Amino acid sequence: MKSRIKLTKKIKTNMSSENKTTIPNSLNEHWMPFTSNKSFKESPRLITEAKGAYMKNHHGKTLIDGSSGLFCNPLGHGRKEIISAITKQLETLDYTQPFQQGFGGSFELATRISKHTPGNLNRIFYTICGSTAVDTAIKIAIAFHKAKGDGKRFRVVGRERAYHGMNIGGTSVGGMVNNVKAFASILMPGVLHMRHTHLPEHKFVSGQPETGAELADDLERFAMNFGGENIAACIVEPVAGSTGTLVPPKGYLQRLREICDKHGILLIFDEVITGWGRMGSEFAAQEFGVTPDIMTMAKATTNGISPMGVVACKEEIYDGIVDNAPKGTIELFHGYTYSGIPISVAAGLAVQDIFEKENIFKRVKELSPYFQEAIFSLKDLEAVENIRGYALMAGIDIKMDQKPGKAGFTCWTHCYEAGVNFKATGDCLIIAPMFISEKKHIDEIVDKLKTGITNYSKSKKN
Repeated sequence: MKSRIKLTKKIKTNMSSENKTTIPNSLNEHWMPFTSNKSFKESPRLITEAKGAYMKNHHGKTLIDGSSGLFCNPLGHGRKEIISAITKQLETLDYTQPFQQGFGGSFELATRISKHTPGNLNRIFYTICGSTAVDTAIKIAIAFHKAKGDGKRFRVVGRERAYHGMNIGGTSVGGMVNNVKAFASILMPGVLHMRHTHLPEHKFVSGQPETGAELADDLERFAMNFGGENIAACIVEPVAGSTGTLVPPKGYLQRLREICDKHGILLIFDEVITGWGRMGSEFAAQEFGVTPDIMTMAKATTNGISPMGVVACKEEIYDGIVDNAPKGTIELFHGYTYSGIPISVAAGLAVQDIFEKENIFKRVKELSPYFQEAIFSLKDLEAVENIRGYALMAGIDIKMDQKPGKAGFTCWTHCYEAGVNFKATGDCLIIAPMFISEKKHIDEIVDKLKTGITNYSKSKKN
């Protein structure tokens, strides 16, 4: 109890001059995710309100949102159309069981989503978030092979430096070292990892690198060494997002598609970050001209207002599972309490309306060159090791300081103080402006990044 009281006093000291109406009584009880809890609670950063492209913290300081929340608010904060849709839905139907019953909205949203998905990925399964969408995609892949009498396929191939969420399946196929190390003893068996595509010669490349497509042949090597007939699926992010915007080399995704077709392996695209316009097209699949068999999405599906994950499957995958089960039985033993709940569906439908009304995908396509040119203007800053990007997404590597992650976090704090908020992973600053951004917002983000990175460099010299 003494240590808890001491921590509480320390927090109150740091907040003594703040507006107490925005400050909780205690920060002790909440165990925060992916956070240095001790450090945060000694010097907290609390966001109190957000509107459009801006947010305010508990110091009353205004920051521009440089990463669309956590890539999930690309249409801006506080969209009245979405809030109104959710409110109206709650007044009519707040919840209904998703098992053996449903409501009309979820079917309508599935139809509207399928109008944007590539090829015939027209069968839509709802989950809670990106992590649950990935685990669902893996289960569907295994279930499909079993339904087709090919139950020996148990291996799943992921990739180094990949992030597919924090559930067991997603952690297993992901390739971020700390995530895997922490829970190695309970991860899925039979998972293999291809090499990542982050090559030394890819420094300061905007768009797809010219070299590295041959790295896709790791999948062919696995097929030769472990038997292609034993591999159920290969899952990749078209552009690796959380690990620092790793753009696929030209021809890389096409080669993965060819190898999967050769060996009967299902290709899964994790489009939780890249989906719904981030790459300039509806999905990265269309942008790069490669159609997967299964695709996951989340985040921008509801503009981050209400949790939802989505798995889109080719019709033949759905048919293979459903048609091979006896009539009247449950074909796929999988689902969640909050699969396709009314408020998330209402948010999703409102988002679809905004996509169409504001021609969002065209807007991203037109704004992307300006953003890429602006972000690459930072390449001569002393602390910058590398920049790479595609459409409305970029990664800025900060030169390592003593140990991985220290420079990135410290630089992020300086940028935060300069008035720009974004996602940082390790020593990479990940910038993903909102789709509603205007050129002035891009200029502001880049100007404040320049100030923050410059101040970081100065602080190292003092």
